[in-house]
Amino acid sequence: MIPSPLPPDFIPFNRPHLAGPELEYIRQAVAAGKLSGNGLFTQLCQHFFEQHYGIPKVLLTTSGTDALEMAALLLNLEPGDEVIVPSYTFTSTANAFVLRGARIVFADSGPDHPNLDVAQLETLITPRTRAIVPVHYGGQPCDMIALLALARRYNLWVVEDAAQAIEARFQDRPLGTFGHLAAFSFHETKNLSAGEGGMLAVNDPELAARAEIIWEKGTNRAAFARGEAARYEWVDVGSSFLPSELNAAYLWAQVEARDIIQEQRKRHWETYAAALAPLAAAGAFGLLPVSPDDSQPNWHLFALVCKSEPERDALLEFLRQRHILAVFHYLPLHRSPYYASQHDGRLLPHADRFGRTLLRLPLYHDLQPEQQNRVIEAVRTFYETR
Repeated sequence: MIPSPLPPDFIPFNRPHLAGPELEYIRQAVAAGKLSGNGLFTQLCQHFFEQHYGIPKVLLTTSGTDALEMAALLLNLEPGDEVIVPSYTFTSTANAFVLRGARIVFADSGPDHPNLDVAQLETLITPRTRAIVPVHYGGQPCDMIALLALARRYNLWVVEDAAQAIEARFQDRPLGTFGHLAAFSFHETKNLSAGEGGMLAVNDPELAARAEIIWEKGTNRAAFARGEAARYEWVDVGSSFLPSELNAAYLWAQVEARDIIQEQRKRHWETYAAALAPLAAAGAFGLLPVSPDDSQPNWHLFALVCKSEPERDALLEFLRQRHILAVFHYLPLHRSPYYASQHDGRLLPHADRFGRTLLRLPLYHDLQPEQQNRVIEAVRTFYETR
């Protein structure tokens, strides 16, 4: 069945951005005759992120999901081990550890932001706890200082889910550099995109060599190619986590244009904030707070927090009728059909509230001023006529 064409004035939730050189870099990758992983563009990207963020070892992956699955493999989890994960997150955050047999212990969000409530973390730790997985929702940081102090006290691993956090900082450190490991995403909805892609940041140098082996299907191929191993052998568990050079070539063009991309996203975010702040101040809806003074956001998303689920759904439909695609975000994982029966029954009221009421407006690099004004006016009209 051929899908119906979109209306000419349709405003999508997201549109992938072409910085300029992407197709030329893909052509160069094809001409070089190296399309599989770990070629020139993969190495350019990895070296940049290592130098730019001060990460000891970076490995590009086919997705942020794969980066999380690599992290779970590196922790040597066993069935029955517990991993603390926020309930308000994407399935990959939990699924990576479920695949290793771990039991997920869900943390509630904070009262004013979907990030996990660090103040409640200690009550979730048991003798079986092995790791904490904070998610930096929308590129806004969890309190990593308090979280790391708690992890050190109980000798726990910390794996940052920084899928939405590229270029965001906390206390002048890039998000994704605090935990032992961190996973980033370069999905087409992210600030920097490879279409599909991700990377694992290995901040604990003791994990670097094994991470590369897991990345290379459990073999020592990378070390062999550098002349560091006499034979190319299967030495550990692993899988095919390397992205194609075509994806890495696309990503490299985005990396080169990151300052321009970030500045444009900031302008879009500030336009929404300035236009909608009066309605928020009047109590029509809530806005997620701007990052604290000691952090730098990355302008990944702009969200409204409606007063109720029916109101949120009515606003979504109101926008849809005006050819504007906004979206609600995550359904809390502790209520998911797959894992609800394994949840311990604790109430997670803030995660539930964000699952019922949060709505994301279109925000992408190529959003035009007249399109953004249409979105703003539609939101205003919805609330002013209710």
